[in-house]
Amino acid sequence: MATKLCVFDAYGTLFDVAAAARVAAEEPGRGALQQVWPQLAEDWRRKQLEYSWLRAVTGDHVSFWQVTQDGLDWAMARAGLDDPELRERLLALYWELPAYREVPMMLARLKAEGRDCAILSNGSRDMLEGAVDSAGIGIYLDAVLSVDEVGIFKPAARVYDMVGARFGCAPDEVLFTSSNGWDAAAASAYGFRTAWVNRAGLPMDRLMAEPAHVLDDLTTIPELA
Repeated sequence: MATKLCVFDAYGTLFDVAAAARVAAEEPGRGALQQVWPQLAEDWRRKQLEYSWLRAVTGDHVSFWQVTQDGLDWAMARAGLDDPELRERLLALYWELPAYREVPMMLARLKAEGRDCAILSNGSRDMLEGAVDSAGIGIYLDAVLSVDEVGIFKPAARVYDMVGARFGCAPDEVLFTSSNGWDAAAASAYGFRTAWVNRAGLPMDRLMAEPAHVLDDLTTIPELA
């Protein structure tokens, strides 16, 4: 069946989640962060995801913004960074994450071909709106779908249900793209056509399904759609 809709995860897929730590480390007076920012960025993202999975299992849902703060607190503690001002700066930068460089042109191509495009993310609605506005990609998006509407994080099926409810399409009419192997696997099992953006060259996750496509970046998404 032909693709009617291209849906993207947000963080790590469209937006560079390492940018907050990288940008802060380049600012004057950040010597301590300069030494550890790659590890801090990795720990921050990992704990953010782990906390979202655990909360999905237990049903103890909070906003993604809370999960993001909790993940940063853990990462800073591991790095030995006890700096409230740095914490606030890192959190502020998370609202201004840049899109990967190929994203605007890729989305523009999809829209020129008449495709509907949307975000489906664990992110809180206000966080997503901030990132979309900061990156200047809102003109290419027909919807920004947040788990705020269903009160549970991916990979719960209720999150993927939001796409059909919003656009009235069948799962196999959707091309879903994520940088998270677990997200792409769950979306494949759900029935979406999927692409995994494997920027880090990681092994395939051993899960319930595999993505249909594995990509280095988002450049070729229009060709798959």
